[in-house]
Amino acid sequence: MVFVIERPRGTRDFSVKEMEKRKFVEEKLRSTFQSFGFQEIQTPTFEQLDLFTMKSGESIIDELYSFTDKGGRNLALRPELTAPVIRMYVDQLQMESKPLKLFYFGNCYRYDRPQKGRYREFMQAGCELIGTNTPEALSELIAMAYHLLVKVDIKDITLDIGNLKLLTMIFKKMNINKDQQKQLFPLIDKELFSDVTEMLEDFNFENNEIKQFISFIQQSNIEEIECYLNDDEDALKEVHKMKQLIHFLDSCFEVKDFHLNLGIVRGLDYYQGVVFEIKAPKLGAEKQICGGGEYDLISLFNGRKTHTSGFALGFDRTILSMELEDVSFPSKGLDYFIVPVNDDMIDIAIQIAMRLRLKEKRVDIDLMKRGIGKAMKYAGSKNTSKVIIIGPREIENNMVTLRDMATGNQQMLSIDTLDPIEA
Repeated sequence: MVFVIERPRGTRDFSVKEMEKRKFVEEKLRSTFQSFGFQEIQTPTFEQLDLFTMKSGESIIDELYSFTDKGGRNLALRPELTAPVIRMYVDQLQMESKPLKLFYFGNCYRYDRPQKGRYREFMQAGCELIGTNTPEALSELIAMAYHLLVKVDIKDITLDIGNLKLLTMIFKKMNINKDQQKQLFPLIDKELFSDVTEMLEDFNFENNEIKQFISFIQQSNIEEIECYLNDDEDALKEVHKMKQLIHFLDSCFEVKDFHLNLGIVRGLDYYQGVVFEIKAPKLGAEKQICGGGEYDLISLFNGRKTHTSGFALGFDRTILSMELEDVSFPSKGLDYFIVPVNDDMIDIAIQIAMRLRLKEKRVDIDLMKRGIGKAMKYAGSKNTSKVIIIGPREIENNMVTLRDMATGNQQMLSIDTLDPIEA
């Protein structure tokens, strides 16, 4: 019986072409993070299990790859990266100058039901902004999330910005208590507005109050919200903050297409204040590609309380969105493929290859002893820019033949200088 070991469910193998795509996207995202002054960090693949149960409750265990190690410690593969980064901040970075602008890439693991764009092992990109919550800082964070996707040429995206403090203040004015809020949040998060209406009816709210509330969470208008909350000084301060944020996005950060949407609630208890989501409609039901906002985890992990915000970007969904929009992914291929025509030419072929590699060129050598025709075919399959042919006649004159694979043109070059190659 032949025993075949299959890859685990919910994981993937990535071919050379797929890895070229992933590295291309990662480099684009990294350069955009850095252009906004963010610096890269990395945390362990597994953490103490308590880190995630403290953040999300014991129910999260069912969604984790958790285990007990040989020392009896309860550990888990990380399901996300925000909690590990805040753990790192509390452990090591509290005394650093603020604000801290940190970004990261890393594989995460969740015991989910695999489906399109959702896997049990997946890469997450994201960032945390620690030490400030000014309107300009938050608008820069949101703008960066938007421009990350613009930089990888995704055009069909929607940006919605909410504010949980304002939503809570509306709840307060309507006399919706904490227990009722908890029941409403999941329905608002899933945009089940008819269910929200029914629940408010069950709570004995008047029809005109319900219509106004539904209007606030479906088509938010900052002026109408300001008018509704005009007797609450704290609410007006938050309204002013949102107005400034909207101004900075529109007038300074070149983000024109966004909507104020108090229906954005994020569904997690530690979020507070400004929240946002970016969706790619072409992805269908699972269309959210990025989400984040203001939150508080530092105090939960016994650190000194300070303002924190950030977002997570679905790396796999980003690539899927690019593919659905037919974005082109460049293939790097080889700079040079060196063909020694016989065994006597192998030494000089290797020497030339190493000379070029030290200049950070992508170089391979034909060590399969193919004929020239097959070697050229192989070079073409590897998307090679130029082929260097080394034969006895060339070596007698201290020369090599250089073939441009795009044009088919050939020229003889001196081994001593190789100036055209190095250029």
